[in-house]
Amino acid sequence: MTECKKPSNLKHCNCSYPCDKKGTCCDCLRSHLKNRELPACCFPNDIEKTYDRSFEKFAQLVKEGKV
Repeated sequence: MTECKKPSNLKHCNCSYPCDKKGTCCDCLRSHLKNRELPACCFPNDIEKTYDRSFEKFAQLVKEGKV
């Protein structure tokens, strides 16, 4: 099994929500996917701060060429 790179992940994590999964990408992704969401790192900073991380919001941003 590959070693977790949490210290490195934290340097690049743009998530503004305080939670215990920050920097542990596999746990973060699993948590969001079960809610039909993507993690903060999939969104531009201005959108991430709205906490709308839905698949629908992501699709809208793709359609608009913002991601």
